[in-house]
This record gives sequence, C-alpha cells and structure tokens, in this order.
Amino acid sequence: MDTIQSQFSDIVAFINLSRNNAIKSVNAELINLYWNVGAHISKKIATANWGEKTVDELAAFIQRNHPEFKGFNKRGLYRMRQFYETYIEMAIVSPLGTQIQSTENEKDKIVSSLGTQLELSDIRKTILAKLTWTHHRTIFSRCKTNEEREFYLRLSIKENYSVRELDRQISSSLFERAMLSNTKQIPVLNNLAPNINQHFRDSYVFEFLNLPEPFSENDLQKGLIRQMKMFILELGKDFLFVDEEYRLQVGNKDYRCDLLFYHRELQCLVAFELKTESFEPEHLGKINFYLEALDRDVKKPHENPSIGILLCKDKNTEVVEYAMSRQMSPTLISQYTLALPDKKLLQAKLHELFEMWNDKLGEE
Repeated sequence: MDTIQSQFSDIVAFINLSRNNAIKSVNAELINLYWNVGAHISKKIATANWGEKTVDELAAFIQRNHPEFKGFNKRGLYRMRQFYETYIEMAIVSPLGTQIQSTENEKDKIVSSLGTQLELSDIRKTILAKLTWTHHRTIFSRCKTNEEREFYLRLSIKENYSVRELDRQISSSLFERAMLSNTKQIPVLNNLAPNINQHFRDSYVFEFLNLPEPFSENDLQKGLIRQMKMFILELGKDFLFVDEEYRLQVGNKDYRCDLLFYHRELQCLVAFELKTESFEPEHLGKINFYLEALDRDVKKPHENPSIGILLCKDKNTEVVEYAMSRQMSPTLISQYTLALPDKKLLQAKLHELFEMWNDKLGEE
C-alpha cells in the first residue's frame, strides 16, 4: 500500500510541477508584454510622435474595440510605461542593451496592419519575469532608488513573497535597516515563503488569459459578494450595477471596492464592502477612504456624494453600517436612509448567504 501511495504521490507532484511551470510561463509572457507596450509608448512620446493625449486615445480604442483585453485602460498603460522607464537603465536588464538599442533580427519585429515594424525585446529570462505584475507595481511605486528596487526584487524572488508580505517589509523599512547595518545581503527569513502557486496567483495573469481565478481561500468572500450583488439588484430598479472589485487608484497604489452600484433616485454611487470577520472601527475608515476617492475621481459634477454600506459577518453576528460624508446635510442624510435597503434586511440576507456557503463548503 505504501508503495502504491508513493507512486500516486509522484504523479501528483509531477502535476503540480507542470501546473506551476505553466503559471510561471504565462506570467513571464505577461510581464514581457507589459514591458514591450511600455517601451513602445515611452519611445513614441520621447520622439514627439505621440502626445500624452494619444495614450488616452489608445486606452479608449482598446476598451472600445477589444473589451476582452483587461488592464489596458489609461492608468494601466501609464504603469507599463513607468515599468519600462524605471528598469531600462538598471543592470538587471543590461543583457538586453544591444537588443533594445538596435533590433536587427526579424524575429524581434512584428509588422502591424499599417505596415510599420514594431521592435520587440525579450525580458522573459531576466529576474523581472520572476515576479507578478502586482509585485512590480508595489515595488516601482513605493521604492525611491534603483538600489532599493533591486533589493526588494531579489528578496521577493528568494523568499517567494506574497504581495502582502512584500508590502509589509517595505513599510517596515527593511532596506533602510539593512543599509544601516552595513550589509546589503538579504536577511534569512524563515517560514515566510508561500507555495509557489500562491506566489504567482495574480489577478492580472488570469485577466490576461480571460480566465476566472482558481479556487483560493478568498472564494467564500467572493461567493458572498456575487450573491450579495444579485440580491441588491433584486431589491428594485433604482440600483444599477457598475462593477465588482472596482479599482480605485490613490497615489500610485490600487485599492478595490467589493461592489459598486449607482442609485438612480439618489443620483449617487453606492459602494458595498463585505468583511467575513467581526466589525472593527477601521473598516468604516477604509470605506470612507473609498468614498473620498470616488467623489474625487469618479463622481460626476451633477451627482450627489457617494455613500458606503459596510457588511460584516463573523460566526455569530452580522453588522451593517452606512458611511456618509460629514459634509452632507441632515436632509440629504435622511433622504439617503429612507431610499437605501433597511439594515435588518441586509443583516438577514448576509446571515442566509453565510450559512448557505458554509453548508456548501462543508459538502465539499
């Protein structure tokens, strides 16, 4: 029996190895794509062939004609340009120097529908391709120098950092502390490296392939969000769905609001945030942060201030809280409260959905 189990384990290990290699290959292609798109935009702007407005027009063209291509909106394209311009002079891509400066080999060029040739470079074998796009965005948006960027690049690869762990290490000033201790060596960190499949489980990889994300520990929350979305839409015609995991950019960092709706009667955006944990005051602080970003960057001039609805569910209790701007008048607050779903109704639905998903996970 042990021999048979050992043989079966070998097959499972081989399957996992192949899956991980496939994910890494797709990620490398994605990073290579973003590099080349960023390089093309950077060179066009540098030679005055394109203006800043042209990038906006490119984003609009892609979204209009190829909505299946995710991540190529205005902000995404500017990040790709930033990615290229941040690393092009660094030694970690120095083997590409001659290829980038003069691409003579025909395999490094493609001919567009207009008959023009686009120069392509290949960074799939550099250390840049060993990290996900979310890792890169965290590093080049938060680190100030090339030395600091390379430090966190190599550290993330060596320790298989999740994005959350990388962000935590940057916030703890690990690089600065390493410099003060007169050593540039990466510290030995134990019990921090996640499974390689978790390391490369990046939403951009699955958007690139136009595939749903695989099962993860977040499936419960995502399932609750999807079910809550359908429930809100069933409440009446006033709620219009905008997006799930709606991206908000504040500074150089991305945030995601669980659900975003537009309310026709109130003429305002309504953000829902769901937490599968006990209520904490900082949860309200986070959704208020989202509301400020929505009012600043998304809300139209004729629309009313955005409102947030926080849904918290742990094993024993359900908490529903409204978040509204302090600058709103008592009259508008009263109008909002009357038009929005009753808190007790939302609590009951949250309890029902949570029990349903617990039963489903128990069956599996």
